Order: sequence, then structure tokens, then C-alpha cells
Amino acid sequence: MKPWIKILIGLTLGVVAGLVLGHKIDFLERVGHAFIDLLKMLVGLIVFSSLVVGMCHINDPKKLGRIGLRTVLFYAVTTVLAVTFGLILVFLLKPGVGLGLTLPPNYLASSQKMGLVDFLFGIVPSNPFASFSEGNILQIIVFSILFAFAITFAGEKGKVVLRLLESVSEVMYSLTHFIMKLAPYGVFALIATAVGSVGLKVIYPLFKFLLCNYIACFLQIFIVFCLALKFLAKLEIAPFFKGMKDAIVLAFTTSSSSATLPVSLECARDHLGISPDISGFVMSLGSTINMNGAAIGQAISAIFIAQAYGIEVTAVKVIILVFVSLVSSIGAAGIPGTGIVMLSVVLNAMGLPLEGIALVAGVDRLREMVSAMVNVLGDAVAAVFVAKKENQIDEKIYHAATWID
Repeated sequence: MKPWIKILIGLTLGVVAGLVLGHKIDFLERVGHAFIDLLKMLVGLIVFSSLVVGMCHINDPKKLGRIGLRTVLFYAVTTVLAVTFGLILVFLLKPGVGLGLTLPPNYLASSQKMGLVDFLFGIVPSNPFASFSEGNILQIIVFSILFAFAITFAGEKGKVVLRLLESVSEVMYSLTHFIMKLAPYGVFALIATAVGSVGLKVIYPLFKFLLCNYIACFLQIFIVFCLALKFLAKLEIAPFFKGMKDAIVLAFTTSSSSATLPVSLECARDHLGISPDISGFVMSLGSTINMNGAAIGQAISAIFIAQAYGIEVTAVKVIILVFVSLVSSIGAAGIPGTGIVMLSVVLNAMGLPLEGIALVAGVDRLREMVSAMVNVLGDAVAAVFVAKKENQIDEKIYHAATWID
């Protein structure tokens, strides 16, 4: 049986178990978290080795600059479009209007807290080993980029380190294959506990809140990503989704775009025909700085909370929201639950009550399931686009992707 079929079976059985047993299934929560921890264990070394190897293999500095510029611009534009979709929908559907929540006493004090300066300067790693141990992917990326430049300038002596990292990269891919054999069981535990805690009794405002997120995410996928594939990369759309199906299913079931990175890289290399250098560089970079789904969630959550408290959202606050959603989504680790943490940065910047986080915390996991899919697909679309421009995609492999591989 194909691995993705096993994962879907685990997903289906988990939904059934969660609905039937409810909170009695909570004992499986530790099993699900253990699976997530195994995936997170891979991410730091995979990002480091893939990014360094990918950059070092692009020997031409002009080419590296060109690829980097294309990648960052693509990520920035798609993230702004994602936030725009979210804002349009939340202002149209008005999910929080009518809740009439009372403003907390410390509202004025909390509105003065920004926290962005520390956030921006926090990307500079003082201790790379601490960055690895803490799972600070943004700091790992900064260190990886500097390390790759150092290897390049070291010449022949640097190639010894490069060969070692090439071996590390392949070993990590092998370890990924082993851990993915446990995916159906981990997915079953994660979905069962999520459904058991939330159930089908979602109150109307939260249903509209989730609906805004889902519609915005699917607009991002089927408009922005599909148009990018068709007109920027000039490739057929269907083979892309066929080639990425394993990563799509894993992202949806684990709600973790970072944990899905090893599988995304495998799909990009083996099913989309993207060269390891391009996929390693673009997708490793995107695993942290390209969070379209997270940006959508933060924008919609902030406006939803403002509506629930009856706080007017001015044009200035909308501009602040777009900027902060872009910046905070860059720093958000692609693992379940971090969206809530980064939402506090957005609320602080907009002067909104942090107590509003409790409104969305209960259904955030349901939001993250689709959000993670958008994050993963955004990275892959960028890799396809850059690879096509650089002539580093095997179109025979790309068009050979099937649903049953």
C-alpha cells in the first residue's frame, strides 16, 4: 500500500475515533506530539545542510544573487496577496461583528506594546548551537547563509566541509524515510485528539472565522499559485499537485509546514524534477520566510478580534497589519501552535487586546491544517518557478507525476 494511502486511512480512522470517543481519546495526544517531535528533530539539520549545499553548488555569485532575489521577491509578493485575500474576506463576512465582548481593563496599556524591534534583531544568532537546540529556524537560516559564503571563500579547504554536509544531507533524507513509516499512526493520534476536543459543535462566529480562512487559503492556491505555474513557470498545473500529494496530505494532517519539509524536498526532487540545489535552497529558505497560510491566519484573526470587541479598524491599522503579518509570518516556525504565539505580535502592533487570542485558540488547529498546506505549496511553486527560469527542472519527470506513485 502506498504511504499516502496509509496516511489517509489513518486520517479517516482518527476522525471517526474522535467523533465517537470525544475527550476519552485524549490519551493519544502524547503519541501525536511524539510524532511531531520526531519530524521537528529532522528540520534543523535538513534546513542547514540543504541550504548550505544548495548555495555552495551555485558557484556563480551572480547566479546565486539572481536566484536569491527571485525567491525573496516571489515570497514577498505572494504573502502580500495572501494577506489581501484574508482582509477582503474578513471585512465582507464580518465573523466577529455582534459578539460585543467587553474590553479588558488593561487594554490601553497593552496597546502600547510593540515587540517588533526585539523580533527583528532576534534573527541574528549569538550561538548557532543554541539556535539548533531551540529550533529557531530563522537564526539557523541566517547562520546557514553565512556559513555557505564562508565555505565558498575558503576554496579547496572549504570543500572538505561541503562534502561532509552533502553526506549529512543524504543521511537526513534516509532518516526521513524511516520516520515517515510511522506517519499513519502519528496522523491517527493527532486527528483523533483534535476532533475529540473540538467535535462538530462549532459556534456560528467561529464557523465564519474558519470559513474566511479556508476560502482565502483556497483562493491563494487556485488563483495565485496556479497562475504562477501557468504563466510564470509556463508549466501544466495538474502534474504539480500530483507530484506534491504526499506533502499536501502530511501538511494537512500534521498542521506543520516545517515538519513536512523533508517530504516536500523529496517530492520536489523525485516527482517534480527540480534539481537538489534549487529545491534545497528555495524550499529550505521558504520553510521559514514564506508563510502565506500563517499570514492569512494572522490577518483574519486580528480583524476578527477587533470586530468581537467593537474596535474600529482604521486604514492606518490595516497598513500596519499587512506589514506586521508579513514580518511575523517570516519569523513563525511552521509547527502547530506557533500561529497563536505570533498573533500576539500582530495584536500588540495594532493595539488590540491580547485577551482576544482566547477567542481563536480553540479552533486554531482546524485553521492550521489548511494553512500548512498553503505554506508547503507556496514553497514548492517558488521552487518550480526558480528552477524553470534557471533551466534546472527535468520536465519529463515533472509531467510523469501520477496520483498513484
